[in-house]
Amino acid sequence: MSSGTQPIESVGPGEDVRVAFMLNGQQHDVEVPTSTVLLTMLRRDLNLTGVRGSCERGVCGVCTVLVDDRPVASCSLFAFDVDGTSVETIEGQQDGDHLSPVQQAFSECGGFQCGYCTPGMILLTTALLRTNAKPDREEVRQWIGSNICRCTGYEMILEAVERAGELVRDRDEEDNL
Repeated sequence: MSSGTQPIESVGPGEDVRVAFMLNGQQHDVEVPTSTVLLTMLRRDLNLTGVRGSCERGVCGVCTVLVDDRPVASCSLFAFDVDGTSVETIEGQQDGDHLSPVQQAFSECGGFQCGYCTPGMILLTTALLRTNAKPDREEVRQWIGSNICRCTGYEMILEAVERAGELVRDRDEEDNL
């Protein structure tokens, strides 16, 4: 067993390693086998089932989470790679009883159908709006293009991202008053 301070290189295959990280604003310390990917740790060990798996190859975007504010495919990142980082999942987007501006926009605009890709889309949108609160349609397409939606045709998702930008800008203006 790893003590958490032992470098991952010194842990043998099949051995457990301790992963200490911030998850949705709270400190977590989890011990997992070195072969565990982040998606598995989140779902199996931390019971965060909002993050979903699909392709298990890092190409569909369904399993997107934010690691230090950057979107990553949790199915293709080892759990030990998040040691010392901050991870955000869909479960961390809501503020108490209030939806985040992005969640609110997806709800208002019907930016989902079956909902399977929605957590990843919301996290991609969150990351985009943190870098640019007023993206143009082409930039939105580029960002959400990494998450495959098989149901909507993307138009409602594009509208939801644009609406989310409006809500974020409105919130930021209120905060500055």
